[in-house]
Amino acid sequence: METKEVLHQLRIQNGMSQDELAEKVFVTRQAVSRWETGETVPNTETLKLLSGLYNVSINTLLGSPRKLICQCCGMPLDDSILSHEKDGSINEDYCQWCYADGTYTYSDMDDLIRVCVPNMVNENFTEDQARSYLKKTLPELDYWKRYEQLSDNGEFEQFKQQLIREINELHIEGMPEVKHLNALVGKYVNLEYRLPNGFQTKFLKDETTYLGNQLENEYVKGMYFGVLANMDFILISSYEENGENPELLLYRKR
Repeated sequence: METKEVLHQLRIQNGMSQDELAEKVFVTRQAVSRWETGETVPNTETLKLLSGLYNVSINTLLGSPRKLICQCCGMPLDDSILSHEKDGSINEDYCQWCYADGTYTYSDMDDLIRVCVPNMVNENFTEDQARSYLKKTLPELDYWKRYEQLSDNGEFEQFKQQLIREINELHIEGMPEVKHLNALVGKYVNLEYRLPNGFQTKFLKDETTYLGNQLENEYVKGMYFGVLANMDFILISSYEENGENPELLLYRKR
């Protein structure tokens, strides 16, 4: 779609009149009308406001002239998995798994490859082919090209290792030793737990990126432990295949 069509569609989808949109992005109704007829295009600062208002990339607002890929893992990007800065603004260069609230979550390329390969394997793409592809592709991406400039000198990796130590010191019966913590987006791991009073609740935020892993129960086949953590808490749960029948085992503030 052209920019004028995208802007009109997003305004309608969000239930706003031209006057209401104009007020939110500090322009006149006539300016909004000109965007939607294709006479003009919003300036850079207004595009940033529209991006935040609709939670879509500027690339989307402009009719998707570029094919966006994560500059850390190479994943094709769409608006639903774009990363965000600390102030909530969208970062169009990374996915939610590789960059979370202003923090790069991977400092070791081999660790990233370990996480990505299982998600790439299918009947037409073997594990060896996936690993070979990533080893060739990742060094060409901007994050790894500029790693020395963009990295945090290992601070985040030190934080992950500290979390791993804290989790293993809990000595959860049947849970194997945690060796890795991966970036996990809340909406994919936000299970609903039944409380003693019968109510059900979730403990995570769908839009937030956490650190975690899944480990198979050493004693009970078909049962798994879910490990999730961030700066504020550690959560351990137990569930069956595909997250069925989840049980909250531990929620501890750090």
